[in-house]
Amino acid sequence: MKNLSETGETSLDALAAFVQVAQQRSFSKAARQLGVTPSALSHSLRQVEEALGTRLLNRTTRSVTPTEAGQLLLERLSPALQDIHGALREVRELGGTPSGTLRLNVPRQAARLVLAPLLAAFHARCPKVLLEIVTDDRMVDIVQDGFDAGIRFGARVAADMVALPLRPAPRFLVVATPAYLDLHGRPKHPRDLAAHACINRRFPGSAPYAWEFAKRGQSLEVPVSGPLTLDDDQLVLQAALDGMGLAYVYDGMVGEALSSGRLECVLQDWCPQTEGFYLYYSSRRHVPAALRELIRLLQAAP
Repeated sequence: MKNLSETGETSLDALAAFVQVAQQRSFSKAARQLGVTPSALSHSLRQVEEALGTRLLNRTTRSVTPTEAGQLLLERLSPALQDIHGALREVRELGGTPSGTLRLNVPRQAARLVLAPLLAAFHARCPKVLLEIVTDDRMVDIVQDGFDAGIRFGARVAADMVALPLRPAPRFLVVATPAYLDLHGRPKHPRDLAAHACINRRFPGSAPYAWEFAKRGQSLEVPVSGPLTLDDDQLVLQAALDGMGLAYVYDGMVGEALSSGRLECVLQDWCPQTEGFYLYYSSRRHVPAALRELIRLLQAAP
């Protein structure tokens, strides 16, 4: 790692090291990422602070957090460093096979339904690329967290992002076992759900998800209640298969269970096609060659 120059200016490596420490909130984690010792990293960061004449990090034995000045520097440096690294990577990739690491932040169901069928094809096209997929149902800042792109449900992304619709657009279905429906009745209208045991789905940082329905221009959001609130679609599906109540799930999850008769769909005429998943990435970044190849595969998917 380079130290400060004799003029008192900080090197690009030293600034990148500060960003790693500020994002990781840990000298040891940042040191592992950078391939240096924590003591060398701490020494370099002290030099940065001395050169700038202000403290950038509050250090205790248990935590490392940015000061007000450090947070301001982090917010300004992160996108700039991403642009620099992206430009260098794009230049290296010109005329060659895509290489390096492609990091994606993706909801768990999008990873299963959208990406999983394409992984082998992507590797065949880009054998030198390490594809890292982090499954996360939270809305994260992909630029701040060092991701090249993300996938989210719907086009609700920041204005400075490019958002590309992906196929196929999933449909949500309401399903339960025939035994449950024989015992408790089959709902004819979404308001009938109030009399049923429904398996709640909670996304990080939010209240349980209200089930969404639409028919002939009429839209409804129905809060439901039941014996379980879960944060994983596979657990929701398993609970429905075990007869614990009605579940609201992607159609791609239940094809086999419906065709075999293990589950039955209700309220089908109230379950329209959704707006689907979108791939998004920063419009301020250079698009890595590996991401361009992934986009081609996603757009060619049936």
